[in-house]
Amino acid sequence: MIELEQRGPLTILHMVRGKGNSLDISFLRALTEALSQIERSDSRAVVLTGQGTIFGAGVDLPALAAGGPQYVREFIPVMTHGFESLVKFPKPLVAAVNGHAIAGGAIIMMACDVKLLARGRARIGLTEVLVGVQFPAWALEIARFTTPAHHFQEMILTGRTWQPEDALARGMVDELVDAERLLERACEVAGELAAIHPATYAATKSAVRRPMIEAAQRQTLAEGASVIERWCSPEVMATVGAYVARTIKRDG
Repeated sequence: MIELEQRGPLTILHMVRGKGNSLDISFLRALTEALSQIERSDSRAVVLTGQGTIFGAGVDLPALAAGGPQYVREFIPVMTHGFESLVKFPKPLVAAVNGHAIAGGAIIMMACDVKLLARGRARIGLTEVLVGVQFPAWALEIARFTTPAHHFQEMILTGRTWQPEDALARGMVDELVDAERLLERACEVAGELAAIHPATYAATKSAVRRPMIEAAQRQTLAEGASVIERWCSPEVMATVGAYVARTIKRDG
């Protein structure tokens, strides 16, 4: 699910789950553990990338539909912990977005310090509202913090996705790169950040992100279990099941 490649002081973290790197419990735990392992290592910076034409396709909805409320109650805390780990990761974290980054996949991208997107036909966006699920606090605050305010509401409330040029214009990514140079360019950027004194970078990053972290923590406490129970509700489960059925029929 996760493959680590060392290039001098840099670690390239390849997300290689298959199924579009869709998020399930085991994948999210593997991602969180990989980040923890890299944090403890001598690595100075990380490049995070996907496989093929997909960076991350969001929550594994078939697993969600099959597992029902019992699965959801285990899954959401694991997912939000994964997002929190990305936000609080103290070393430079550069996203080399090789393809589609949708819903939870886009949140993983947004949680990175720098976001480089391959030119081409990739779609970038947050489609949760179309599936019928509510954003957990960590996901929402990551999106709020990293998206220009005048684009935030449209992105969250419409569920639209955008191709690279439009994603760049909306501030969802920082730079477009030819696909064949994406990893090389991401390593260049990560190398520049790796040259900064590690303690200085970590302290500065923490200070910059403090408003996002505190907002996510406050909102998580305020919500309690309400978001989880909303995901578990019969109407949301039915909506997710219908979405999965339509997707299977279309792909079939």
